[in-house]
Amino acid sequence: MKKQKQQLVTESSFSRFDLLCEEIVFAILDFLEENPLDKKSFSLVCRSFHAVESRHRKLLKPLHSEHLTKVLHRYPSVSNLDLSLCPRVTDVSLSVISVGCKEMLRSINLSRSRFFSHVGLSDLASNCRNLVEIDLSNATELKDLGAAAIAEAKNLERLWLVRCKSITDIGIGCIAVGCRKLRLLSLKWCLGVGDLGVGLIAIKCKDIRSLDLSHLPITDKCLSQILELQHLEDLSLEGCFGIDDDSFAALKLGCKSLETLDMSSCQNVSHVGLSSLTTAAGCLRQLILSYGSCVDLALADSLQKLYMLQSIKLDGCEVTCSGLKAIGNWCVSLRELSLSKCVGVTDEGLSFLVTKHKELRKLDVTCCRKISHVSLAHITNSCTSLISLKMESCSSISAEAFVFIGQRCHFLEELDLTDNEIDDEGLKSISRCTKLSSLKLGICLNISGEGLIHIGVCLSKLKEIDLYRSAGITDSSIWAIARGCPGLEMINIAYCKFISDHSLMSLSTCSKLKIIESRGCPLITSLGLAAIAKGCRQIVKLDIKKCHNIDDAGMIPLAHFSQNLKQINLSYTSVTEVGLLSLASISCLQSMTVLHVKGLTPGGVAAALLTCSGLSKVKLHASFKSVLPQLLFQHLEARGCNFQWRDKTFQAELDPMCWKLQLGDED
Repeated sequence: MKKQKQQLVTESSFSRFDLLCEEIVFAILDFLEENPLDKKSFSLVCRSFHAVESRHRKLLKPLHSEHLTKVLHRYPSVSNLDLSLCPRVTDVSLSVISVGCKEMLRSINLSRSRFFSHVGLSDLASNCRNLVEIDLSNATELKDLGAAAIAEAKNLERLWLVRCKSITDIGIGCIAVGCRKLRLLSLKWCLGVGDLGVGLIAIKCKDIRSLDLSHLPITDKCLSQILELQHLEDLSLEGCFGIDDDSFAALKLGCKSLETLDMSSCQNVSHVGLSSLTTAAGCLRQLILSYGSCVDLALADSLQKLYMLQSIKLDGCEVTCSGLKAIGNWCVSLRELSLSKCVGVTDEGLSFLVTKHKELRKLDVTCCRKISHVSLAHITNSCTSLISLKMESCSSISAEAFVFIGQRCHFLEELDLTDNEIDDEGLKSISRCTKLSSLKLGICLNISGEGLIHIGVCLSKLKEIDLYRSAGITDSSIWAIARGCPGLEMINIAYCKFISDHSLMSLSTCSKLKIIESRGCPLITSLGLAAIAKGCRQIVKLDIKKCHNIDDAGMIPLAHFSQNLKQINLSYTSVTEVGLLSLASISCLQSMTVLHVKGLTPGGVAAALLTCSGLSKVKLHASFKSVLPQLLFQHLEARGCNFQWRDKTFQAELDPMCWKLQLGDED
């Protein structure tokens, strides 16, 4: 009898899963990346699953640095550590990482973290010898001693120092000498770095492929050295006002490997300087000249010999008809063209250009208000392979013209028609673009639920839809979207005044939904929010501002089910301190906006702020600043929380048509 029992126990404990080798189990776990809770569920099945998942995990993104010792013990194979969700990372934290990870660590992200110094960075660099990637963006208090500590990471290949404004040429010089293997370096907004530091990078780091020098006070003194780098492929000089036409004479010396060049806001560079590109940068594929010189005939002619060019961005530039026609006459066939907010774009120039560049895949004509149905007819007739078309605020295009999009551009994946005259017939036509994954229809006052139903029925691949202030939208159209687009991840129904709980109940079936913006929907109540909380458990961002009928009854299910929630706006709701306190159970919650919420008391706000331990950004009305104790703010700021104070008076909502007219008057 005992032998039979032992045999039964042995058979019951045996799992066919145990027959699989670890590599196959790892491959299965690779498919569980979409929902972060899936791997957690896998690890809770049994001890063997728990152990396998521990060894499999390579990327770790903890919420709190206080638990790093336990977390790193739990996951011994971590090679990529992302601490961007941890606002407070001290030298002690970095010491724990350096001891716990050692040679396993290859990448660390500290771009949103504060409170560490050169001491912690030195521990990290000296103990983690295989470290190849560090992101220290926004470390505004990091000085040259910190840069010197980074220089100890001899195998470093990728380094981001965006907005490290206290680092000077001395610190960059240390990095140049110590990190000879650098391939990517971003010094954007490092205002203390000039020609000397950048020149040292060019001399010492010969393997640089990507270099971002945006908004640095550099001149041609270092540019000539940078352009001699034999492997440089991506160079950003955005906002470098010290660069002028004379600086680009250095291009004649080399720079044959350059593929992407960003010279946005370089006001002192004209066609004279750009003409050097034609002889020196023969491999250039992408050129960004946004907010620069006027795009006229001379500038266009200076670039016509860039035979490898595929993408050009001229956002915010003044353009002439002759300039656009000259671009149309280039021998090269462009794949991407951006004319967003360009003054001077007309039907004549744009129509000629698109008929010549028929291989365009991406086109952006945002705020080109002078173009009409003539341009849209030429765009859709010539560029039938478009996958992205952005034409926000092209207010001179008549409603009838939008049917051309659905008739001719069947490969579209992204379409932005915000603030246009499109109507239901246009939506019916666009529903034929079955590859669409992103559709923006904000402030389209001529569309109704009838037109949107066609979108829901036909566009099953839709992941993002923006209906901001499109006042004609109803519950029936949202039902059609929810039913026909099961992969929906983002929806904006802000200020759609006819939307009610029925819409939220429909959307609760979209289990992949991550972002809901429903501010200014007066018919939405806690009942609809509860349905969203239960059905859409991957919600990351929720905006319910001015949903006056949402109260604590909506917060409690949200706190229970929405454990991935990171950002919430509760302004002008009926939530009290009870609902606010319930949100403390959401460990991921980082950002909270609470303005003009009448049911809150200073004591309740203080309790909620203390219990929501992961908060890194809080917006409060200025009236709370004087009634809450200063010790509370000091404690929370030491924990890594930033406060933003607003002194706005209560604002009544405008009718969408009045709002649009008011906006037009301001323009």
